[in-house]
Amino acid sequence: MQLRHLADKAASAGLEEKAPSPVSNGGAPAPFGPDPAIVLPSIGAVLYDWDIATDRLLWGDNLAETLGAVARGELSTGRAYGERLGAESAASRYEAVMNSTATDEGEGAPFRAVYSLAPARETGGGPLIWVEDCGRWFAGRDGRPHRVHGLVRVITERKELEGEMKRRAQIDALTGTVTRVQLADHAQRLLGQPEKARKPFAVLLVAIENLFALNRTYGYDAGDEIIVRLAARLRANLRVNDLVSRYAGNKFAVLLDNCEAEQAKATGMRLIEVISQAPFETQVGAIPATARMGAVVAPRDGRTPEILFQHAEEALDAARQRNGARFVAYASSLDRDIGRLHALHVADSVVSALNERRVELAFQPIVSAKTGAIAFYEALLRVRLADGSIVCPGDILPVAEKSGLVRLLDQRVLELALARLAEEPDLRVSVNASIATLNDPEWPAWLASATNVYPGVAKRLTIEMTESTMIEDFDTTRRLIAACKSLGIKLAMDDFGAGHTSFRNLRQLDFDLVKIDGAFVRNISKSADDRFFVRTLTDLARHLGLEIVAEWVEDEATAALLREWGVDYFQGSYFGVAETAPAAFAPPQAAAASA
Repeated sequence: MQLRHLADKAASAGLEEKAPSPVSNGGAPAPFGPDPAIVLPSIGAVLYDWDIATDRLLWGDNLAETLGAVARGELSTGRAYGERLGAESAASRYEAVMNSTATDEGEGAPFRAVYSLAPARETGGGPLIWVEDCGRWFAGRDGRPHRVHGLVRVITERKELEGEMKRRAQIDALTGTVTRVQLADHAQRLLGQPEKARKPFAVLLVAIENLFALNRTYGYDAGDEIIVRLAARLRANLRVNDLVSRYAGNKFAVLLDNCEAEQAKATGMRLIEVISQAPFETQVGAIPATARMGAVVAPRDGRTPEILFQHAEEALDAARQRNGARFVAYASSLDRDIGRLHALHVADSVVSALNERRVELAFQPIVSAKTGAIAFYEALLRVRLADGSIVCPGDILPVAEKSGLVRLLDQRVLELALARLAEEPDLRVSVNASIATLNDPEWPAWLASATNVYPGVAKRLTIEMTESTMIEDFDTTRRLIAACKSLGIKLAMDDFGAGHTSFRNLRQLDFDLVKIDGAFVRNISKSADDRFFVRTLTDLARHLGLEIVAEWVEDEATAALLREWGVDYFQGSYFGVAETAPAAFAPPQAAAASA
């Protein structure tokens, strides 16, 4: 904005000046604000005045200082300047001005262009520089651009930084493979080729088996090392034109170019063997690992990347079944078709429930481990069907996630929770957010708008995200947490221990509390392995200064162990089940006093 302001000032100052340098104002009183002649050199910018009729191009006195090697060549005409345009440029000053759809109403019409400039070979050449060119053009009697006043600012460092950020967004930071977005783009390009030239290709979805158990045995950092080594092993055993992508968490996708179904199966079986034949070297020693794989062939199994990936996941799910084959190729079946009809019915029920306000909340208490007083509630989704019966999340969320309805359910849950918080000023509530919601770039803005409707309630709201959700995109998670924190909302990592978050990543995230996955908690009184794992998770969370909630606490023996280890809160049927209309909330202090 400041750059455009200076350009506008320069344009205004130069309107009455015909020949002198555009930096000079011809002795007129200095305009209010910073003097462009002083400010522009300090920010790497130079003023210019271009008379389109004569093609004369006048520059400020700091031209050589600003444009460096480019300024050694002839730049006194628009044509000469245009000859310095770099081949990488997607725009130019001439195009921005002459193709402008704006009109000059007497104060000039604004324009802006970003392009590169290349020094002339005859003057010694040199590296490209990137510039931002902005200002105003003024119309002649015919209404067309007649004269241009503006400035050019060198932005090479910014352009290089943007390029580096773009490259990083395309490459998975841990493994160096391309991201799922890049994989989808590549698949779309192959699918979009003319039919006569289009060749089949395969996508293999590869998942490490029992990564959770490996993390539990050897540690999260060792799990990360296995993932990195697996990526390298896959690349080393594929053709140059094949593509390896970090698909999600412990999953990789391999795109095999020009590949039929039989070739895909042979390659998949070979890769499964390659993965298992030698252990992966890590800092804690050599660790063996195996993988399972689902495969699709395009365009036979899908004509869009989304459908291909969905079918590949279905094939992988089949491969992961107990006693299932390690390699499964996608094939449509009667059972799958019946399943899709059921999914359509469930999706219709969800849409009706949303439209008819039949989405409700059930509140399960989370109690203080020390006092037994209710500290806050978790608000859980319930959907009431048209016949009055209640459906629990497990029956509808898988379909809602695949059909894209889960974000609407998440929004409704948050709206209901915020309204309940506004009604009860002592109430504290946590709600769950799905991966689809967390990945929605518009959700932080929606959340800010929703909390603004009920001033003061955000500080009593906690949003839970699962550990596996966080692993999907670490940088997005970090930005999302910062956005929630700016609103006063607390963040909880749900199902802590079920993913493979490294200690390094966890330390960089500003969570307020963690909820230890109940699958490990419920058997700690009987299982030495579970006791060791939960105790390790508890020690890790306490070391990071995080409050701890233990889920699925079903008896006093379990509660006593957890209390001894320093767990702060309990959640489970032993302390209260989820109810759609719980008793009025009492603050922990009041509840403790009355106990």
